[in-house]
Amino acid sequence: MLLNIWFFLWGLLWAVYFMLDGFDLGLGTLLPVLAKDDNERRVIYNAMGPFWDGNEVWVITAGGVTFAAFPTTYAVMFSSLYAALLIILFALILRGVTFEFRNKVDKPFWRAVWDWCLVVGSFVPALLFGVAFANIFKGIPIDQNGVYHGTLFTLLNPYGLIGGLLFLFLFLVHGSIWLSVKTEGEMHDRGLSMAKKLWPVLLVIAVVFLGTTKYYTHLYDNYFQKPVLFVIPLITVIALLATRYFVGKGSEWKAWFASSVTIVTATFFGIAGLYPNLFPSSIDPSYSLTIFNSSSSPLTLKIMLGVALALVPVVIIYQAWVYKAFGHKLTEEDLAYDEAY
Repeated sequence: MLLNIWFFLWGLLWAVYFMLDGFDLGLGTLLPVLAKDDNERRVIYNAMGPFWDGNEVWVITAGGVTFAAFPTTYAVMFSSLYAALLIILFALILRGVTFEFRNKVDKPFWRAVWDWCLVVGSFVPALLFGVAFANIFKGIPIDQNGVYHGTLFTLLNPYGLIGGLLFLFLFLVHGSIWLSVKTEGEMHDRGLSMAKKLWPVLLVIAVVFLGTTKYYTHLYDNYFQKPVLFVIPLITVIALLATRYFVGKGSEWKAWFASSVTIVTATFFGIAGLYPNLFPSSIDPSYSLTIFNSSSSPLTLKIMLGVALALVPVVIIYQAWVYKAFGHKLTEEDLAYDEAY
């Protein structure tokens, strides 16, 4: 029971991270398309500004849970996916530095350089997180000793790239909607218009991903053994359709929540299919790392569960306050504020 709880928490933390930081990654990637001048670029920066660093707390938490609850999986995962995860880390660092450095020098070239750093620092994690998780769903070529038999380019297989595109377009739609949440007038309309344009592409990629998942992975085995699990992809489909419906109605908050549900349940589609695997081997299923052969001791899991139950609600309450305090539409007064980006 304890192992199942931690497996669920492991998946939930990754899903929450993708839901929250997803709109930052998507909006940063779309910066050259959505902003026509420096003032509009500042609007986009400030639409992300109060939230992005808090959102990234969840990726640290997800990584920490992997390390503490499933240390063997953590060790093998971070050695096998070392190159991809290091690229993601450098990209996230670059994005974070951009927020602080962009306005240090009042020159167009300086700002343009950092704007492109934001684009790269947003696009790369959005794509590579999808590539990484798709490869985990597919299976990683690890042997009985957890040694990875492949390179970075091994991960760039057709299914991995489809997974990367799925994550990327989920985040692009999510970010476009967030821009409409935070702005009024032309930029509000531009955000909704971009979401409308991107949504059909996302739908096609999602259908392709679901189809190729049957060919490349064993995720559906759990679903056919326990058909009740099909409620997860069903909710994903409903939420994806609801996202488009609310975008069309101009209900940006409802569209954003529907998009959030889409991302969370899409993540859990893979998590539910993986169980009890955490890091399956494509060489031999017996080499796979599961919740049973890679977990910490029961005492460690009990202690950590108590800590998590005490502290995670505090983080949730704080972030809820941040979203409530800064969830209003951006105004000229916000941009003129001394602490604005």
